[in-house]
Amino acid sequence: MIEADYVIVGGGSAGCVLAQRLSENSRHTVVLLEAGGADRGPWLQIPIGYGKSFYDPAVNWMYRTEPDPGLAGRQGYWPRGKVLGGSSAINAMVYIRGHPSDFDGWAALGNPGWSWADVAPVFRRLECAPHRDVASRGHSGPLCIADVSRDHHPLCTAFYGAGGELGLPFNADFNGPTMEGIGPYEITTRHGRRMSAARAYLRSAIRRRNLRVELRAHAVRVRLDGRRAVGAEYVQDGETLAVRAHREVILAAGAINTPQLLQLSGIGPPEPIRRHGIALAHELPAVGANLQDHVCIDHVYRARVPSLNEVLRSWHGRVRIGIDYLLRGRGPLSLSINQGGGFVRSREGLAAPDMQLYFCPLSYTRLPPGTRPLMQPDPFPGLLTSVQPCRPQSRGRLTIRSADPRDPPVIEPGTFSAPGDLDDMLAGAQFLRRLAATPTLVAVIERELLPGPQVQSRDELIGDIRARASTVFHPVATCRMGPDPAKSVVDARLRVHGLAGLRVIDASVFPSLTSGNTNAPVLMVAEKGADLVLADAGES
Repeated sequence: MIEADYVIVGGGSAGCVLAQRLSENSRHTVVLLEAGGADRGPWLQIPIGYGKSFYDPAVNWMYRTEPDPGLAGRQGYWPRGKVLGGSSAINAMVYIRGHPSDFDGWAALGNPGWSWADVAPVFRRLECAPHRDVASRGHSGPLCIADVSRDHHPLCTAFYGAGGELGLPFNADFNGPTMEGIGPYEITTRHGRRMSAARAYLRSAIRRRNLRVELRAHAVRVRLDGRRAVGAEYVQDGETLAVRAHREVILAAGAINTPQLLQLSGIGPPEPIRRHGIALAHELPAVGANLQDHVCIDHVYRARVPSLNEVLRSWHGRVRIGIDYLLRGRGPLSLSINQGGGFVRSREGLAAPDMQLYFCPLSYTRLPPGTRPLMQPDPFPGLLTSVQPCRPQSRGRLTIRSADPRDPPVIEPGTFSAPGDLDDMLAGAQFLRRLAATPTLVAVIERELLPGPQVQSRDELIGDIRARASTVFHPVATCRMGPDPAKSVVDARLRVHGLAGLRVIDASVFPSLTSGNTNAPVLMVAEKGADLVLADAGES
C-alpha cells in the first residue's frame, strides 16, 4: 500500500494547486490521484483547441443531466475535465475573480476568513497579470493571465461602441478596481499557449521526490477508521488499490465528482446511500445538495461586414492564422471565442452588476449533434452576443445513480426552479435586443437569426429561453461551506463536519455562486485551502 502524509483526490484546478503547495516542504509526502491522463495533447495546449476536447471522452467526463423541467425537458451537457489540470485544461480560459460582494456574502453566511478583504491578497498571490500599473493585481504569481485584446477581431470595437451608446463604461480590466462595464476578457494563456492549473502549478513540482502523481487512478471510496479518514481506494489498470494518509485526505475532484465520491463512501444523505446498498458511514444531508450553475442565452446575427467566420472556414485563412500562431503565438488560434463581454446592471437600484455579457465575432447555427467544431463556424459572416444572470437563486442536486463508481451521478440542475431566475433571464434577453438596436451594431448586423424577429412577446421570449438556454459550465456548491452540518458539508477551514482528517477543497465548497467565470475563484480556494492545511499542521 502506498502511504503519504497527504492524499489528494483529483488532479484538476484545485488538486494541482494543492499538490504544488503541500509538497513545497520536503518533509511532507504527497500523493495525487487523477482519474485521467497527462495533459500533453496539442489540442490541450492550443487555446482554441478546446473545441476538440469538448466531446473527447479521453479528457472529458462528458456528463449529462436528467431532463430539466426548466429547460423544456431537455438534458443538459456538462463537460468536466478528466485530465491533469481538470476543467482548466478544457475550458474557455476567461479569468474573472468575481465581485467583492460575492465573498463578503460568503463570510456573512458564517464563514470567517472568506470576505473580500481576506481573499483579495490570495488572488494577487496567484496571479501573473497584465495591467502592471494596477496595484490591485498580482504580477509574480504562478498563473499567467494575458491581455490578448490586440488580436481581437475589429467587430469587438463595434460591441464596445454599442455598450457606450447604452451608457456602459469601457473597462479594460474586470479584475481591477471595478468590475462594471464592457470590454475585452483576459484569458489564462502564456505566449499563445493555454495556462492550465497543471502547467501553472504542477509542472514545477512534479519531479519532487516527495510528490507522487498517479494517473488513470479513479478514486472509488474514502477509507474511514471510525470517524477519521485514513486513505482512499482507487482503480488503476483494472486493479483496486489503496493509499493511506497519515495526516489528511483532501477531496479536490470538483463539484460533480467530490459529492459522488462522498456518497459512494457512505458519507451524505441517508436515503440515496442506503437505497443503493451502501452502508451509511456518516450522515451529512447537504452532500450533493445546493447545486448552483450559471445559465445563458445566445442571440445570433448575420453580419453585414466580415467576421471571424470567413477566416476560420477558408483554407487560405486557416493557413494564414496557422503560420501566425506557429511563428508568433498570436492570432485566432491563441484566443478564446469569448473575446469581449462585460458586467452590467439590468435595472437601477442594484448594489452590483447582475448580468454578465459575452461577445463572439463569429457564429454557429448549424452545429451537428455531439460536436463543437470551433474551426467550422457558419458559412457566412456572423456574430453572437450572450447574457447570463450572475447570481441565480435556483438550486439543484446530485446523487449517485448506483453503487458502481463507473456510473455517472444523477444531476438535477433545477434550472429556473426559483421563479425570479426566469425573470432575470428574460431581462437579459431584452437587454441583448437593446444592445443590437444601437446605431453601432445596427450598422454591422444584417438580421437576427436566433431567436429571430418572429419572437417578440414576453411569452415568446420565455419559450425561446426554455428551448435554447444552456449551462455556462460553472457548477458549484454541492459540498458547500457553512457552520451548520444540517445545511453544509465543510466548515470555514474546509474540514468535513463530523469527520477528522478529511477536507474538501474545490468548487463544491462555494457557499454561493460567484459573479462570473469560476476557475479563478477555484484557484483562490485551493491556495487558501493549502494555507489552512499547513496552518492546522502548525506550519503557517
